[in-house]
Amino acid sequence: MESNRSLTQPKPPLTTQEIGAVNIRGVDHYYEWIRQPATIQKPVMVFVHGWGGSARYWRSTATFLSDNYDCLLYDLRGFGRSKLPENPLKLSYELEEYAEDLKELLEALKIDKFYLHSHSMGASVGALFATMYPEKIERLILTCNGIFEYDKNAFAAFHKFGGYVVKFRYNWFLKFPFADRLFMARFLHRPIEKQERMAFLEDFILADYEAALGTIYTSVSLKAVEIMPQIFAEISVPTLLIAGEKDIIIPAAMGRMAASLNDNIEYVEIEKTAHFPMLEAPEIYLTKVREFVNQ
Repeated sequence: MESNRSLTQPKPPLTTQEIGAVNIRGVDHYYEWIRQPATIQKPVMVFVHGWGGSARYWRSTATFLSDNYDCLLYDLRGFGRSKLPENPLKLSYELEEYAEDLKELLEALKIDKFYLHSHSMGASVGALFATMYPEKIERLILTCNGIFEYDKNAFAAFHKFGGYVVKFRYNWFLKFPFADRLFMARFLHRPIEKQERMAFLEDFILADYEAALGTIYTSVSLKAVEIMPQIFAEISVPTLLIAGEKDIIIPAAMGRMAASLNDNIEYVEIEKTAHFPMLEAPEIYLTKVREFVNQ
């Protein structure tokens, strides 16, 4: 069975896709708009993807939300189609730097106020952005994110293993039978469509080495453990934090802990989903998002 989508799920609305690139601090950032044709301008919803991915896995979610929003998707620096140049500027891979990238992207596209919809590592970027520039955000959606407890040995092992994973990536993996299933098994509880599994595997293999490795160290670090509780506590905009019940990448307990620090954060846990609830249970996920943004 390739997908859990029900036969009664409504057809996605007709949308247009407009793509482009804008240079942000020396790096051409790929972006795309998903919106319905021949309609009045709507509020903007910006989507931020997680580690190793790209804007591609947000497309189905954005398409369904395009009835009420003009949806802007983009690839983080060093991921997807936002390729690093041969001689990039000396920018670090700290998550605050990625929040600054987002600020400059929005300024270049003349977007002043928006809804921010983010996932995994991208949700850490989203939370940081919300505390750095709260005046720009209408509402904030954080998916599969939370607070880690520091464990020196576990973090060291994770960094070592992650370094090997990033180093030994080969294009022939894409031709290996069932490579997409094997690669995504750790991220999923319910099946998703093959094209979605393949897209994430392709993005992971093609991600820039320095960016992929650098963000492993900044996302799972002593610094992140120390500052993220304060970041969650300081969020002043209405926020929805969605967790997957079966997520082993960022367990739901970490999301509950983050939400408990701030009355502005509403916590929702989606049963029988893991690290990609927007793809594993799209109907439930979209319902929760719509309920939140329509409050």
